[in-house]
Amino acid sequence: MARRIAKFHKVSYEQFKEGYEDSFGRKEDSEIQRIYDEIRLPERATAGSAGYDFFAPAELTLNPGDTVKVPTGIRVEMEPDWVLKCYPRSGLGFKYRLQLNNTVGIIDSDYFYSDNEGHIFAKITNDSKEKKTLRVEAGSGFMQGIFVEYGITVDDCVTTARNGGFGSTSKN
Repeated sequence: MARRIAKFHKVSYEQFKEGYEDSFGRKEDSEIQRIYDEIRLPERATAGSAGYDFFAPAELTLNPGDTVKVPTGIRVEMEPDWVLKCYPRSGLGFKYRLQLNNTVGIIDSDYFYSDNEGHIFAKITNDSKEKKTLRVEAGSGFMQGIFVEYGITVDDCVTTARNGGFGSTSKN
């Protein structure tokens, strides 16, 4: 039986609004509130699924070559020594060559405590070579996340704590 090591949460409305407007431009507060209220927490489709589907907060239309940064409105609290690895949903990758711009999204356990509340974003590109336009309806799955346990070297002595969001662990 799989270990239960994590829990998904929504980020605050304020954090979602900031991310949404950064990605899609200024919108009416009532529209952003409606989108925020409809955010679904990631879930597995079947008992045998390894991946948790992430759902688009709004309709996404990507022509071939288009890229969009998607604020999921989601954060994840997980035990230390675990990571959430994010990938495009298999069918979208197969049909449209949908790709995450960083290939695999790595969500560290301490990201939950970052300045942006651990808000998970996905920067995706429709890399279709067949000139197919990708349409993802609001509330439809577009990305999947899989929890993986990891180890560290025997001589590792890192004690530094995260103090920021994206890319903060490599800044000095």
